[in-house]
Amino acid sequence: MSKVIAITNQKGGVGKTTTAINLSAALAEANQKILLVDFDPQINATSGIGVELDDNDETVFDAIHNKEKIRNIIINNVVANLDLLPGSIELSSLETELVSKQDREMVLKNVIDTVKDDYDFIIIDCPPAVGILTVNALVASDACIIPVQCEYFSLEGLNQVLNAIEIVRSNMNPSLKIEGLLFTMFDSRTRLGQDVVAMVKGKMKVKIFETMIPRNIRLAEAPSNGKSILDYDGASVGADRYRKLAGEILKNSEV
Repeated sequence: MSKVIAITNQKGGVGKTTTAINLSAALAEANQKILLVDFDPQINATSGIGVELDDNDETVFDAIHNKEKIRNIIINNVVANLDLLPGSIELSSLETELVSKQDREMVLKNVIDTVKDDYDFIIIDCPPAVGILTVNALVASDACIIPVQCEYFSLEGLNQVLNAIEIVRSNMNPSLKIEGLLFTMFDSRTRLGQDVVAMVKGKMKVKIFETMIPRNIRLAEAPSNGKSILDYDGASVGADRYRKLAGEILKNSEV
């Protein structure tokens, strides 16, 4: 059974796109058929996985306007078992376009549902804001992962993200679950990282992944080379952690 997972946080710079790319790659390495959906107007997931778009290339923006096109828009086997529905800067104008549209929260779900059965997992990289694009991603998803950087400022707005998820669950997608909070950029040598982890575990009554993503230079370098960390340096600590995260998700999906 296919599972759609949104990677979301209203704060930028917390490892959201890094997680979308590398979790997708780790699940693909585990012989799962994956679709990565770049739903962020910054299109970092598209470039970070090594895809350069020409002006005439069609994207998720075009799929929204004609969902029957999606199989022609998807880029197959960017890496083995991993397909990409590329992003577009035109997504930044979609919120204005959808204001007067009926069922505006459903447009991404309507697209994804046409190919959902083709994949084991569909991973959606959301923009760093709780707007109509993120709401669309949450409506389309079975679960969401919230990356949380191990710094105090990253905790600001976490309650807003959780509230937005609860609103979507109450009004539009009652089956939406929180797959877990994911600590990112963790440095075990610092007291700060340990304090943030302890604070979140003490206050938040949501699932937290056992796997924590470390602050790692190889993880930072990989997207500028258009590769996941598994392809860039498969023996690195970062690659190991994303494999472990994929293992947790696979185990959760068996329940």
